[in-house]
This record gives sequence, C-alpha cells and structure tokens, in this order.
Amino acid sequence: MSRKLHTAAFAVVIAALTACGGETKGGNGNAGGFEFTFWNFGGRQPAIDVVIEEFTAANPGIRVTPSYYDTDGIKDATKVAASSGTLPTLWHNWGGMLAGFYAENDLVYDLKDYAAANNWDKIFNGGALSLCTLYGKLAGYPTSFNMMGIYYRKDIFEKYGLKVPSTFDEFEQVCAVLKRNEITPIVTAGRYGWHVMRFVEVLIEHYAGAELHDRMNTFQESYDNPAVVQALTKFREYSGKGYFPAGFITLDPSDLGFEFYTGNAGMVVEGQWLDGTINQEEQDISRFGVFAFPSGGTNRLSAFAEMIQVNKNLTPEELEAAMKFLNFFQSRENVARFPTYYNTLPLIDLEWNPDQPNVPIMMGMANTNGTFTVTDQAFPTEVSDALFRVQDGVVTGETTPQQGAAIIQAAIETYLGK
Repeated sequence: MSRKLHTAAFAVVIAALTACGGETKGGNGNAGGFEFTFWNFGGRQPAIDVVIEEFTAANPGIRVTPSYYDTDGIKDATKVAASSGTLPTLWHNWGGMLAGFYAENDLVYDLKDYAAANNWDKIFNGGALSLCTLYGKLAGYPTSFNMMGIYYRKDIFEKYGLKVPSTFDEFEQVCAVLKRNEITPIVTAGRYGWHVMRFVEVLIEHYAGAELHDRMNTFQESYDNPAVVQALTKFREYSGKGYFPAGFITLDPSDLGFEFYTGNAGMVVEGQWLDGTINQEEQDISRFGVFAFPSGGTNRLSAFAEMIQVNKNLTPEELEAAMKFLNFFQSRENVARFPTYYNTLPLIDLEWNPDQPNVPIMMGMANTNGTFTVTDQAFPTEVSDALFRVQDGVVTGETTPQQGAAIIQAAIETYLGK
C-alpha cells in the first residue's frame, strides 16, 4: 500500500522550506554546468563545508549547495518536500521504512543500472547494497553499513569451558551455565525500548525464519502469528530466569558497559562500534569476541545502512555529475581526515584497524550470513512504539505474549489505514 503525503496538510511548512531554498526536480541550474542541493546533518557541517569547497574548486562546473538539519528535522523536511515535488537533488536517509517511502512512491533514482555498469558489487559490501535495495530499486548510494551480533567475554567463556554456540540449544546451555555461576547471561536495558528490541528481534528471526520475518517486517504477513508468540514467550521466560540484569526494563543503555566490562555479564547484543568504545574505555580488547546469534538458517545479522538518496528526475549527465560528487564526498581520504563525521564505510576492501579486531569478523559474517533490517528502521515510529510497550508489558506481566502479538499487528493495521 502506497503511503503518500497530502500536500494541503503541509502548505505552511512547504512555503517556509521553499523560502529557505527547498529544491528542484532535477539538478541543472548552474550556467554551463550543474547545480545540486544536498541535505545532511548540521552536526556534520564542519566537514561537509570543507569537502564541498574543495570539490567545487576541483570541479568548477558542478555547484553543490548544502542545507543542514537535525535528525528529526531532515526526516520531516524530506517528507514535506516529497508532498510538494520540491525534493533536493541529494539527501541523507536511513534504510527500512525511512528510505523505503521514497522508493515506494517512485521519488528516487533507481541506481541499479548505474551500479551494475560501475561494478558496485566489487566495491560495496553486499549486505549494505541489500539494505539499500527497497521495493525493487537500489534506492540510494551506500554511505555506511552497521551490523549487530553477540559480543561475549572470551575470558569468561574460557573459565567455564564454554564454546561459541552454533545452535539455539547451545546458546541456551551457555545462558544456563553463566546464570548458574552468578553471571548475568545477557546484559540489556529497556529504557527507550530499542536495546531490548535487539534481542527480541533475533528471537523472532529464530522462530519465524528469514522469509517469514522479512514478510512480516514489510507488512505482507501479520505479526499476530505463532512465531511472534513463541518469541515473546521465550523473552518472558529468560526474564523470569534472571538472564537479564535485575530491573533491566528501566535501565538506561548507557549504563550497560560497567556490567560487561567488569565481568558481571557474559554477552550483549551490540554493533561493530563497540570495538571503538571498548578501546575508548581503556579495556583489554583481547577479552572480547563476537558471534552471530544462532537463530537457524544462515544466522543473519540485524543491520542497518545509511545512504544518500538521489532525485529521480536527474538526467544521465546530471547523475554522472552527482555520482562524481558522492564518490569524492565518501572518499577514504575525506573519511580519514574527518573520522568523527563519518560512520563505517560500506566497502569490501576496507583496511581494518588492528585495534578493532571484531569489526572485520562482523563484516565477514554479514557478507556470508546475510542481514535483515533492524526492526526500528523496518517499522514506522508508531509501530516501534507499540513493540516497545509490548516488551515492557510481557516482562511485567501486564501483557501476555498472545496479546502482545495482537497489539503489534493492530498498530500496523492502524498505520496502514485499515
């Protein structure tokens, strides 16, 4: 079902955006060359301004005009611009429902043919390209690839004779041994909902399997099904067994490091960025390893991509100019100069930092195992919020797993306007 915006509801905001330079249907406007608008984050402005200035100096026929927003602001601005036909030439977006809206409504340039002609399959990580492929379109230029696995304490596993689990049964055996030895098996925190969601979604992947899980997350299949009930039942069981920290539903994710670093917890669901955090906290990185949650099948990783989306109305010549800019913008040299302003590049042949040994391991798992879109990107906000409430209710006993599955599906149907 297409989820189009109604222009009238945003008339005042559209007028304001237009006055501020909200964009065009294409990019050509620079006499004798190309003129593009580029929407990104205000927090990245110090780097972006320098990069654009240098690119323009080297390519005087291409003019790039940036506009800056905060995270919610860019989401709102692009939705409003979509309703009035004033989308910029290039804009930052995430995967899942966020970027999928523009692909579904035929507002982005499908980069599939361009990617094939320019051998993107030999340049970009396959998992990142997969997450940027939405509604049959390659919906954006990949700018980062983030994946999540199970980080674990190697020293604790060794102390109790535990091996990295390769099946779900073995994972449960690991949890039982850790709990028996007064170590919290899985450290997680429920405040805001998204950290607990990371474990709930891999349980759903286990019980549903990859194909059904993907169809559920694109709302082609109902969430009110036995697999979701089983996953929520198992989540409640783990909570009852004390497999999560005491009072975890109210804990803040920022407080989790202490438990993991001090050895009070054995495992945590985290992304590859944890290697950098471990080093920043001056912990011994050799004590930490990572594995894919043994959900069955290929043991896919939860992941998310970020991308730059491209206005569909560009001519082939304008597209070439836009790609020239994006290749420069995302170059290794610029990332090396401004590491604070860029995330992990989604490239196949990255040179890995030896101080972050788990990052290439996770990238390899993503390539081999495949990925699925992290749930809070696959879902619109109102459905994610329903999931978060269900998680809390299942733990407190206010919601049964059966009721939880029905609540999530009801939120989906409300979103779809059924």
